Amino acid sequence: MNPVLKRVTRMTSCKAMLRRWVYYACLAAAVALCYHNALQCDFVFDDVSAVKDNRDLRPHTPLTNLLYNDFWGTPMEKEQSHKSYRPLCVLTFRWNYYLHQLQPMGYHLVNVALHALVCVLFFRVCVMFLPELGSFLAALLFAVHPIHTEAVTGVVGRAELLSSVFFLAAFLAYARSVRLHQITDWRWMAATILCITAAMLCKEQGITVVGVCAVYEIFVVRKLRLSSLTPVLHSLLRGKSAPPAWLFPTARRLAALGLTTLCLLVARVRIMGAQLPVFTRFDNPASVADSVTRWLTYHYLLALNAGLLLLPGPLCCDWTMGTVPLLTSVGDPRNLATLATYAALALLAGRALSVADRVSDVVIMGVALVALPFLPASNLFFPVGFVVAERVLYMPSMGLSVLVAAGCARLAAARSARAAVCCGLALLLLSHGLKTYRRNWDWSTEHSIFMAGLQVNRNNAKLYNNVGHALESRQQFEQALVFFQHAVRVQGDDIGAHINVGRTYTSLQMYDEAEQAYRTAKALLPRARPGQVYQARIAPNHLNVFLNLANLLARHRSRLEEADALYRQAISMRADYTQAYINRGDVLIKLNRTKEAQRVYETALSYDSRNPDIYYNLGVVCLEQGDQEQAQAYLDKALECDPDHQQALLNSAVMIQEGGSRERRPLAYERLHRLIELGPSSVGLDRVYFNLGMLAMDDEELGRAEAWLKKAVEVRPDFRSALFNLALLLSDAGRPLEAVPFLTRLVHHHPDHVKALILLGDIYINNIQDLAEAEKCYEQILRVEPKHVQGLHNLCVVYVKREELERAEACLLRAARLAPREDYIQRHLKIVRARRQAAAAKSRAELAP
Repeated sequence: MNPVLKRVTRMTSCKAMLRRWVYYACLAAAVALCYHNALQCDFVFDDVSAVKDNRDLRPHTPLTNLLYNDFWGTPMEKEQSHKSYRPLCVLTFRWNYYLHQLQPMGYHLVNVALHALVCVLFFRVCVMFLPELGSFLAALLFAVHPIHTEAVTGVVGRAELLSSVFFLAAFLAYARSVRLHQITDWRWMAATILCITAAMLCKEQGITVVGVCAVYEIFVVRKLRLSSLTPVLHSLLRGKSAPPAWLFPTARRLAALGLTTLCLLVARVRIMGAQLPVFTRFDNPASVADSVTRWLTYHYLLALNAGLLLLPGPLCCDWTMGTVPLLTSVGDPRNLATLATYAALALLAGRALSVADRVSDVVIMGVALVALPFLPASNLFFPVGFVVAERVLYMPSMGLSVLVAAGCARLAAARSARAAVCCGLALLLLSHGLKTYRRNWDWSTEHSIFMAGLQVNRNNAKLYNNVGHALESRQQFEQALVFFQHAVRVQGDDIGAHINVGRTYTSLQMYDEAEQAYRTAKALLPRARPGQVYQARIAPNHLNVFLNLANLLARHRSRLEEADALYRQAISMRADYTQAYINRGDVLIKLNRTKEAQRVYETALSYDSRNPDIYYNLGVVCLEQGDQEQAQAYLDKALECDPDHQQALLNSAVMIQEGGSRERRPLAYERLHRLIELGPSSVGLDRVYFNLGMLAMDDEELGRAEAWLKKAVEVRPDFRSALFNLALLLSDAGRPLEAVPFLTRLVHHHPDHVKALILLGDIYINNIQDLAEAEKCYEQILRVEPKHVQGLHNLCVVYVKREELERAEACLLRAARLAPREDYIQRHLKIVRARRQAAAAKSRAELAP
């Protein structure tokens, strides 16, 4: 090649590459501008179950659990599993947790970065069909579309983001594998298959890229249209002519895609246990309606989703329950929207499939990107657990962006319309960007996202319930009750709403009202029918009514048997209901039936062998039975399952301390310090500091013991044991005056603490010489325990110190009657009598002439 031509080609290539990188940077900047406020959002809605409460994210959980559990950490074989198998997505959550535990910013930052990556990959895909400027416009429209806020700002939306990354990578790899139409590059085909597998392991939608690749092969690579496809099929069926040269390479590629799809689907069904997830009628009301209503509603939902893509105004985080009223007849005017949607798709498909040109290629790929990724969520093949979910429109919005960009390019071709098109696009991008930015703030807290949902839809009881939950987590029980009661009014047969009302009444100590609410919820449970498995007909969370009601009844010892019956009823409905076993064991312990409690916990272990609460409760049972060694073994096992199990950390450390084992004392320190690292918890930092202080006292490290005990009383000023042991430490260290404030505080909060009163009285006598205060201390002891010998004796000493020998003798005589065998009392009585006799003799001598 001519050197000058070579140089020009190289410069052109460099300019093209630079221009591409400018586009990439602009897309990243657009994403950053729209989503930078998402970094300030908390974990909300499904993020709590998928991240905060998911044990599969914790480093101590075996990594292999990701292969057997669903997206939420529930084993796939369990009936309550949602069957959402996304191990690659959960693995990225686990990496986030490893780096910064439960700090939300890191999770949101990864999501925003992934969205930027998807935009870049989407641009690369668009370049295959559109000019660079048109491709950039399509990618920019996609980057700022408000419908994506749920997928990008909600942490669980990472499943969509990751799946989209591999979806687009698979399509790009497939395009590389067919560059030479008659020859397949099997290395790129292998990369395609790997990316398809990865996309499906991030979210089930990912497998639909196979259909997109097939559409690309048939209609773009081979340029087949209805007019050209029909003669080929007739010729092949009649066998009158040789097959066209393109048929065999195409068939091999499509066969590879088909075999991959088949293998992945078979594997997916095996992992699911050939069982669809169980959803309630509240999750997807149309799924339990009659066939006419069901199919009219399902088809209307396609139009509703199309409307959200075109006009993303009324965005809502939850579209279940009564959000979308069912279409019960063909006369419902909403059916016109369904017809309009299908008509638009038919017109686009008809135009594209009739002419083989570049515009048709764009339309075909745009429609394919809209329709195929949406199919798994369409309810047309199997019911899903939602009515509308904005995050599932993340992939379909790619197709819409392609179609809009192509349409704008077509309109802008006319000079007269170019200015209007540019202004319209600028306005569209600006309005979408601002809408996205504003919508991110809705996702900042649980309260804000559900209140924003109520602005759009006031017929969804779930939204009222979720606002109530958010208020409940802030201890705002009165306000929470208002929303829970509103949920009951909106959906009177919502069992969960009645349970929420009962729980809030319990928090407000309105126990009679709480019991009534729970019994109302219990009455709404479906009745068992002959020949039907009961547990398959009831949502697992609805069984909480038995637990909540039983917990309420268990407050009264007289109703423990009634509570036990409720737990047994819950277990009879769902044999693997481990929480019912745990709570029942607690009640049996209160009934002093520890052996039976032990058997209940052991049965629970057969259903959930990695549940740390069960091992902890078994440890408590062994403690009740006096088996310290076995109790410690169970607590250690609980910590093996969950190294941060707070009750097990504290109680195992206390047992080590009280057991006196020198070898294990460093482990007790380690566990208590871990509780401090975990921050405020259910066990209370005051107890942690106290036990660290007691460990230090046992190790004769008095300075450290004093510091820990002082921290304990700072956290809880009325901490009985900490105040006394701190005062005792200071007194024994020769600093009794420093002990006085702590003893004074202790007897103020706990006027029945006899040992504190004894110590305080002794300090008043021996160090402060305040006999009046000492007398008050000992008199208080006798008010608490009238027969307390030492308190009475010390009061006698006060009388002696005051030279009130007659009162002292009477006092000592009383003490001698209470403790006739105490030599020191008899000895002091003799001394007092001797002093009285000496005083009497002295008086007589003074009176003698």
